[in-house]
Amino acid sequence: MEQLAVEKELDEDCKLCPKFTRTFMILGKKWNGLIIEVLLKNGNMRFKDIASSIAKCSDRVLCERLKELEDEQIVVRNTYEGSSRVDYSLTERGQELRPVMEAVHAWSDKWI
Repeated sequence: MEQLAVEKELDEDCKLCPKFTRTFMILGKKWNGLIIEVLLKNGNMRFKDIASSIAKCSDRVLCERLKELEDEQIVVRNTYEGSSRVDYSLTERGQELRPVMEAVHAWSDKWI
């Protein structure tokens, strides 16, 4: 009985913050980090330019990921009145990922 109480306490102590978990669910999803990185480096980009920057990501998946990042308010889809032009850029929330991405670069340069 005592062992069960200890295991329950350990389980509760090891739970991650839901916000931390959600953040890694977003950033850890395949292609999302690269999409954010490309937009951080280049600013506003058209779909075809993002696609050519991330060559192994299919157009279908790229479209899905951009929509998911829009839903998370990390990316915004920009349309221009009187034009068929559409491009994507990072929101303020997305721009604030810059130090996170820089830290990932620094870590990968050191360890990978």
